[in-house]
Amino acid sequence: MSAAFRKAAKSRQRQHRERAQPASRKKLGLLEKKQDYRLRAQDYHKKQNALRALQKKALDKNPDEFYFKMIRTQLKDGVHVIQQPKDEVTPEQMKLMKTQDLKYVEMKRVAEAKKIERLKSELHLLDVEGKQPNKHMFFFDTKKEVQEFDIATHLNTVPELVDRVYNRPTIETLQKETLKGATDPAHLKKLDQQRKNQYDLLKQRIEREKSMFVIAQKIQTRKDLLDKTHKIKVKKETTNGPAIYKFKFQRKR
Repeated sequence: MSAAFRKAAKSRQRQHRERAQPASRKKLGLLEKKQDYRLRAQDYHKKQNALRALQKKALDKNPDEFYFKMIRTQLKDGVHVIQQPKDEVTPEQMKLMKTQDLKYVEMKRVAEAKKIERLKSELHLLDVEGKQPNKHMFFFDTKKEVQEFDIATHLNTVPELVDRVYNRPTIETLQKETLKGATDPAHLKKLDQQRKNQYDLLKQRIEREKSMFVIAQKIQTRKDLLDKTHKIKVKKETTNGPAIYKFKFQRKR
């Protein structure tokens, strides 16, 4: 029998239609077929297995067990919802992140960094407060030398200049050369105040530069979160640093 004859024979065959719902049972809806029963049975057994697993989990549960999700979840419409901690952002950081772009923040941070370097080159950080004091050790052979030790004589300078860590001339230098610069106590006090103001300004600029760096990191993190790649939060956000996420590795084509 050729293929053409078989196709022609099938075209004249009677169509086998599925049985419909009898007219007397039409009020019950469509007549259920085998494939409908199979789907209904699979759904029923799936729900029964889930209930059986939950029942076993409840029976095996340790009454003394505790984990933090017990206090971090709440019931909403019959579903346990985990309370996500709010990101720690200061009002100033939030205002700047909403109004300014990442490039603008980075530009301001670089400008602050340049100003900091310029101030450091002018001040040299010689007598800044909080700086670890330098140590100058002297070694002697006998206890008598320790008792008779005079630091001004040993350094060959006047006692008034012993406490200075910089620009401490010797007695010969003071005798040969004339003093340059301010010598009036009032003028010296004014210069010390100006130096202190410069150190305060340097401290403020350093803190501002750190704040700009944190803001730039937080803005970049929020931009990275727009990617639809699967990610896991490793560390939550703080006022001093952005949140840390671990992204699923995807091979690049």
